[in-house]
Amino acid sequence: MKLQDYIKNVPDFPIPGIQFKDITPLIGNGPAFRQAVDAIALFARSQQADVIVGPDARGFIIGSAVAYAMGLGFVPVRKPGKLPQESIKYDYDLEYGKNTLCMHKDGVKPGQKAFIVDDLLATGGTVGATVKLIEAAGGTVVGLGFIIELVDLEGRKKLQGYPVKTLIQY
Repeated sequence: MKLQDYIKNVPDFPIPGIQFKDITPLIGNGPAFRQAVDAIALFARSQQADVIVGPDARGFIIGSAVAYAMGLGFVPVRKPGKLPQESIKYDYDLEYGKNTLCMHKDGVKPGQKAFIVDDLLATGGTVGATVKLIEAAGGTVVGLGFIIELVDLEGRKKLQGYPVKTLIQY
């Protein structure tokens, strides 16, 4: 099955000029979603991950499914004010603004091998911030998995030294 058949292009979302790659048709199709989750879980297994980490919000969907498939725990990375316990935070730049991400201080334990999962690798800002949070907590990032990579935005360059798996490249 070609996973790209389940990705919908939405022009001018969230702002004019952005071509949003919508994964909701993929996650809404059981066989396509299973294929994507299984492929990312296989790669995460090969990296000997102890825990799966996913950034808000689509990283929750994919990352939770990967964690479940592997029998591992899932750690959410969220926007400020959304986590109920003591958190660490990291501020970073987006292609069209600034953002902050937070993770529970004890979400990833020192020495734990974390694998990050998200729907899309674009400029690498969100995943780079997630890497910083994991490392600040004492964890080790052993790999990253994405359904989509926007190659022209060169986000992979910010992730040199980390194994990266993407299922679809545009």
